[in-house]
Amino acid sequence: MPNMLRIEKIEKYYGSRSSLTKAINNISFDVEKGEFVAIMGSSGSGKTTLLNCISTIDKVTSGHIFVDGEDITKLRGGKLNKFRREELGFIFQDFNLLDTLTAYENIALALSIQNVSASKIEDKVKDVAKKLNIENVLNKYPYQMSGGQKQRVASARAIITDPKLILADEPTGALDSKSAKMLLESFNYLNTNLEATILMVTHDAFTASYASRVIFIKDGKIFSEINRGDDSRKEFFDKIIDTVTLLGGDLNDVV
Repeated sequence: MPNMLRIEKIEKYYGSRSSLTKAINNISFDVEKGEFVAIMGSSGSGKTTLLNCISTIDKVTSGHIFVDGEDITKLRGGKLNKFRREELGFIFQDFNLLDTLTAYENIALALSIQNVSASKIEDKVKDVAKKLNIENVLNKYPYQMSGGQKQRVASARAIITDPKLILADEPTGALDSKSAKMLLESFNYLNTNLEATILMVTHDAFTASYASRVIFIKDGKIFSEINRGDDSRKEFFDKIIDTVTLLGGDLNDVV
């Protein structure tokens, strides 16, 4: 499979010359098209900084990031905005839905910005709502929805533009266990049936066990990675826990 994402020797420093902090230390890895990869690490490990660099929220100090062969570290101005708008899908821990818009309007907004016709928007919103089982909340406002429903609406908004890469930042962090499982099953559907490429940052081993590969980061470097292969999700979960133990993490932080 071709690479959808390629991280090439990236580094990220914060601070001044007199007080430099190296948040990312020479990280390189690839994510294949249609792959579901989780990034794990303790607080301060650099995993969120890594995601911010990939999402272009932050800039790398050195190195390169390629999405579908394009070096996004070189994008500026209108080209960068176009890339964010059309090529990336974002799913955040706190949903980031607009309170004054219905679920339908929140999902449709990205297409409206791209001047897609109203009839096509309606068809696409109904289609994605059916796939994520949120047809019954399309006319509701965020305050009328459960956490799980809001997160699935946020997921629908993230994929409505058919992005090349979906970036998820602690997507289950604000959900109860039932809602988290429903969301992760939705991710699994997007990945398996729609061949969506997903990169997810999480501190939670249960959440990470839904991925096909987990990359562990410690002190700004890749510590190790494990592939699910033919393992059951339970077997993969146990391997994740074993690696977290080697990583020196507190299991209370990851389960």
